[in-house]
Amino acid sequence: MRLRPATLADVPTLRRWDEQPHVVASDPNDDWNWENEIPATADWREQLIAELDGRPIGFVQIIDPYRDETHYWGECEPNLRAIDIWIGDAGDLDKGYGTTMMRLALARCFADPAVSAVIIDPLAANVRAHRFYQRLGFRPVGRRRFGADDCLVHRLERADYAG
Repeated sequence: MRLRPATLADVPTLRRWDEQPHVVASDPNDDWNWENEIPATADWREQLIAELDGRPIGFVQIIDPYRDETHYWGECEPNLRAIDIWIGDAGDLDKGYGTTMMRLALARCFADPAVSAVIIDPLAANVRAHRFYQRLGFRPVGRRRFGADDCLVHRLERADYAG
C-alpha cells in the first residue's frame, strides 16, 4: 500500500465514497466540497489517497491543527498533527487496510521530529473506531463537540508511538 497526493482526477471517487453508508455514518455532518478542497494547497495539510496495487481504497488527511486556517480544532498547542481517515468502499473494510493506512499516516506524522503527538476525533458513539485507535496506542482525552458532531478525541503521544 502507498499514500499519494489526492488530485482532481480523484474527485469522482471521493464523491462516490462520500455517499457510502459507512462513510456517512462516520462523518454525517461534513460536506468536503472536493472540487474546491483538493486544489486548495496549503503547507499545513496533506490530502492523500491510499492505493493498494494501484487501486484507490481510502483517503487520509493530515493537518497541523495549530496552523490550520479553518481553526477546526480551535486553540491548539504547536507540534501536533491531526488525521482524518476512511476506507472508501464497504468491500474493503475488515481486511486490515485501515490499520496499514494509519501506520503509514503515523509514520508520516512522526517523521518530523518536532511532532509531539497526533490527535483524532471519532464520533463519541463510534465505539468500533475507539477500539481501532486504541489498538494503535491512542488514548481518549475527552469529549468535544465539532459543529453538530459529538466526538471522543484521542491522542497518541510520540513516547507511545510504536513505529
